[in-house]
Amino acid sequence: MNKIIAAIITNLRKERNWSQTDLSNQSSVSREMISKYERGIAIPSVDAAKKIADAFGVSLDYLVGEGINSSFDKQTLKRLQEIQDMKPDFKVHLFSIIDSVIRDYKTQQAYSNQ
Repeated sequence: MNKIIAAIITNLRKERNWSQTDLSNQSSVSREMISKYERGIAIPSVDAAKKIADAFGVSLDYLVGEGINSSFDKQTLKRLQEIQDMKPDFKVHLFSIIDSVIRDYKTQQAYSNQ
């Protein structure tokens, strides 16, 4: 578990071109602790993990690499919740649009890989 969290925190930080100090400033978690989390020698407390997840804009599930929502960022989760709350007739229209975009994307990918 330590290695998974370490890799996720490190990767998210590097994707944003943040130093450990930048992450510390964004999350209010000490740079020393972030270093320990990234080296896998400590596991963040729930409070620290929440602060780090919030700084990155991801869910706790995502940060620890577990759970049904582990691959979704907070914006995606918010959108999924909004879709879930829609009336069925709105969902049908939205899913039709989503299906069209997915189909077009897959077609584009198929032709670009040739």
